[in-house]
Amino acid sequence: MTGHGTEDHPHGADRLCEAGDRVYARAVRRGSIPRAEAEQALCLLELALLHPDPDDMDRLVPTAPQEVMTRLLRGLYDEVSASRRRMGSAVAAFEWYAGLGGPVSVSGEGMALRVLDGASRIQAALDEATDACTTEVLTVQPGGIRREHELSEGLHRAMSLRARGVRMRDLYNHVARHGQGLLTYLDLMGDAVEARTLDEVTDRLMVFDRAVAFIPANPDRTMALELRHPALITYLVTVFERLWRLAIPLAAEIPAPAVEGVSHREQSIAALLAEGHQDAVIAERLGISVRTCRAHIARLSETLGAASRTQLGVRIAQVGLVGGGGTYGAGTGVTLPGQGFPTGR
Repeated sequence: MTGHGTEDHPHGADRLCEAGDRVYARAVRRGSIPRAEAEQALCLLELALLHPDPDDMDRLVPTAPQEVMTRLLRGLYDEVSASRRRMGSAVAAFEWYAGLGGPVSVSGEGMALRVLDGASRIQAALDEATDACTTEVLTVQPGGIRREHELSEGLHRAMSLRARGVRMRDLYNHVARHGQGLLTYLDLMGDAVEARTLDEVTDRLMVFDRAVAFIPANPDRTMALELRHPALITYLVTVFERLWRLAIPLAAEIPAPAVEGVSHREQSIAALLAEGHQDAVIAERLGISVRTCRAHIARLSETLGAASRTQLGVRIAQVGLVGGGGTYGAGTGVTLPGQGFPTGR
């Protein structure tokens, strides 16, 4: 078997080699294949995409495509969750170092990290970055539905970016899809803005031309960090791109959950309940109110026939609501560049 394993096939189940693609497809069509047919694609055994047939050890049977997809989605979800945790740790570290005072390191012509204290300083820095932007703006906008007046207040800034041919990509919680303000804004902006949604997104993030980024520096967002260090920018853009790849375009429908009678949002809540989160945390992460969250939990309990929170957790696991990508998949709200951080509005 040496020479035909993953050393010669350095890939995962998400991107099979030509031989692996051919052999696995044949196995799925036929239900099983002779073990000899897998000699040129032993990567399929390494990846557990083929395994011995208990009734005939000389034949191999494929892992069901649905199971492979679930496995891939679970891996993506774990990867993004880890990125979110690392970003949170980085922000906490920045806050701690910023509190120590002293000189800030310098990179190139500008400061690598600058603490912006107060709405006016934050707004001035965002205006400066907007005016200098020529290519691309990436934003992550957590929270719920964006009101029309919130969107219209920054419309002049977005229109200025559009006039210069700047491309804007915005990530939002699924729940933001229900806001009329977002739809009005997108109609005005045309193809200058592309919006996608997820059940959960990271904390607020704005990146201009992959050169300067802004993130909150405290929970109430009265302070922000302006980042210009290339390594930090690269990291934040990587997180954004991975979330973007998982997100659902605003024009697309949200996939139906696998469990009958359970809505997509209830599936997302179930996944977070299984992780042990309290109602308030779940509501914040999904961009809904605590009251709405509890109403969904009550309906989920009724649907699954659970009489208590403990029993609900058991039922969630039994019906398979806890799985790969359970907390990613729908909703959108678009915020304009310059919104999201306090601006006195």
